[in-house]
Amino acid sequence: MTALPGETPGTVGTDTPQDTVSPPEAGAEGPEHAEAPDASDAPGAPDASDAPDPSDAPDAPDASEEGGESSGTAADAEDDDVRGDAEPEAGADAAPAEAAPAAELSEAQAELAAQRELRERIEKRKAEKTGPIAAGTGLSGTAAELLAAVRAVESGEKAGTAFFDRPAEAPAARRPAPAAAQPPRTSAPDAVRTARTVTPEALDAVRAVLTEGGAPEALARAAVGALGEQAAELLRTDPWRLLAVPGVRPEQADGFARALLGAGCGPDDGRRTAALVGWVLERAALQGHTALDADVVRTALAERAVGDPDAAVRDAVEEGVALVFQEGDEPSADDAGAADGETDEAGDADVVREPVQVLLGLDRYALAEESLADGLARLVNACEKAADWAEAAASAPSPSAAELIRTTAAAGLVAHSGGEAARAEPAALITAARGLGLRALGATHSEDGRRRLAAATGDPDTAVTLSGLLSGAQGPGRDEDGALALDLLVVLDAPQLDVEGAAVLVEALADGARLVLSGDPGVLGSAGAGRVFADVLASHACPQVVSRTPDPGPIGELVSGIGIGELNQVDAPGKEVVIVPVRDAGEAVHRTVQLVADSVPRAFSIPSGETQVITVGHGGAAGTRALNEALKQRLNPGPGRFGGFDPGDRVVHVPAPGRAVPGVVLSADAEGLRLDCGGVPVVVPQERVESSVRHGWALSAHQAAGMRWPAAVVVLPGDAAQGLSRPWVYTAFGRGERHLSVVHGVDQALPRAVAQVPAQERTTRLRPLLEALPTPDAAS
Repeated sequence: MTALPGETPGTVGTDTPQDTVSPPEAGAEGPEHAEAPDASDAPGAPDASDAPDPSDAPDAPDASEEGGESSGTAADAEDDDVRGDAEPEAGADAAPAEAAPAAELSEAQAELAAQRELRERIEKRKAEKTGPIAAGTGLSGTAAELLAAVRAVESGEKAGTAFFDRPAEAPAARRPAPAAAQPPRTSAPDAVRTARTVTPEALDAVRAVLTEGGAPEALARAAVGALGEQAAELLRTDPWRLLAVPGVRPEQADGFARALLGAGCGPDDGRRTAALVGWVLERAALQGHTALDADVVRTALAERAVGDPDAAVRDAVEEGVALVFQEGDEPSADDAGAADGETDEAGDADVVREPVQVLLGLDRYALAEESLADGLARLVNACEKAADWAEAAASAPSPSAAELIRTTAAAGLVAHSGGEAARAEPAALITAARGLGLRALGATHSEDGRRRLAAATGDPDTAVTLSGLLSGAQGPGRDEDGALALDLLVVLDAPQLDVEGAAVLVEALADGARLVLSGDPGVLGSAGAGRVFADVLASHACPQVVSRTPDPGPIGELVSGIGIGELNQVDAPGKEVVIVPVRDAGEAVHRTVQLVADSVPRAFSIPSGETQVITVGHGGAAGTRALNEALKQRLNPGPGRFGGFDPGDRVVHVPAPGRAVPGVVLSADAEGLRLDCGGVPVVVPQERVESSVRHGWALSAHQAAGMRWPAAVVVLPGDAAQGLSRPWVYTAFGRGERHLSVVHGVDQALPRAVAQVPAQERTTRLRPLLEALPTPDAAS
């Protein structure tokens, strides 16, 4: 590797001593915007500025999910207090409740409304099958038997296999795919009209309760958003419901409860333990998990001073706070006997049976995973498989594209994997399908991805963003049944699909439509809960096509090596890859500004506005905040007269959790801050600017996923070492098209992370659900 003119040459393994710097945030980047004060900073009332801090989250596995970044969080693509439209504002400067709602609902609101409508439909469908489970009452049928088994196993009364002394029935989740006839779907505009409004009366009532409990009034809007119009009454009778408000921690809710209820409330109060179970599971969702092992939940409760975690878990299940599931094969009567020490005549005493894993999860993710599994099975089974696309395949631009076309012709669901160069194959598929007269479209994670796909197909009408498609702002619209008017949908950047968004998407596809999920398995996962693409690949529920098209050039060679755990030196005669060693965080910031403002524009004629800085965390001496401040001073100095922003500032807008949209500030007026987001004009209301817009010269790798720039500068200060992993490095290093500079201050931590720190697994249920559903035409 070589250095730019005026830069210090170096290698990946350069021994660069580090100065003492502040410790990295949890996982260094994750949740990317969750940089909350320590618990000791607020022992009593909740603080409106608090955000979940993974470092105090013993309930969930490592906060550095997906390798250093809290993969999986709605928070993962936002800043620490950038919550998006899905989370009500808790800041002191929040808009007055009396403010009239906007005449037109935003794209993010449409997305959220569509998700709400899906959940309501799933819940209604499930209620028709199993009947409601009222809070405080016992479960029935198989659920009651499973709960009894959980209780007995947890108490040690019986072995985990003792309750299966009869032939196992099909698990409740293993349902056949829906029949071809589907109930009419509600169109997106209808769903948008169901958006909740907050009344001034509800806000005033909540403010009064919060004040009485010593909590900031600024939490009122967030509390009503989380708990509904009855928030005041709920908080008065059960103060620990305050934990449902984003950013509130248990010790803060405890202080609020003591102020309202007096000293009589203790750590084992049933209201407290139920709220803690929900909080633990919500925290796990921020790390990407849709469910947690019951043992993990009990451990988290014990660390929160709950005296009887077993009883707390049982009560939470009975009260409907959490759902209980079992993972693993159900033992037969013979297996149960063997577990009790019996052996058959053949003397098979050495057979060891794996214990059944008991999982706890929130109903929203359980319903989404079950709906998604059913929907994918419907696509697999309802598609007409006799399509003749042989001529289209024969004219494909590459063997991998031809294979993808042939496979799609014979399947309703296809998984396609490959790197950046492999995106040409879905583009060829879309072009071929449209040439056959089919309604084919490609959906991407970002506007930048949509631009690149449109360039590959040569037709702007073939590419949309996934959010634009679901909201109705882009794409062909809906048919008379409310389904998307498509015969083939290709979803690029599929690893960025979270389980709720995927469920909404699949529900919107008509019977007989084809779905292709395409993406690079090596990149960081979705910002929301779930691992949809990875679960589909692992379940072998559909045919899979692996691209044989390598990414070109030195950057492609470097990233390909990282994907298999090798950090190789590559020949870069055109200085496509440059390593810039630094000693400390201060030097890292200085060299980063120098690269963006001077070296890269001079050596490659790439303007500063087309060079993206990527770093591991938001806090710290070389996090996104420090880098953005330094880059603004150099590239666009100004007083920040529009809520801290000036015309020409590069920003990132978070319209909804999990979505980070880069843009540039144009101006501001009475309506709000006006942005240009990839050619799309966006107006951010004044009251939303502080919570949903941040400077964007420097981003996290999660925020940058699904996008590329002509040049990328990846900053690795010394305090970033524990946040590094193979997926993080793979994602960050792959964002530059023509040039990659690595500001390197982590010494041997970089090659060690690439070789030894793979993606941390998320706990989900989608894979076993897909494996259990009948898909006779799926590839084995």
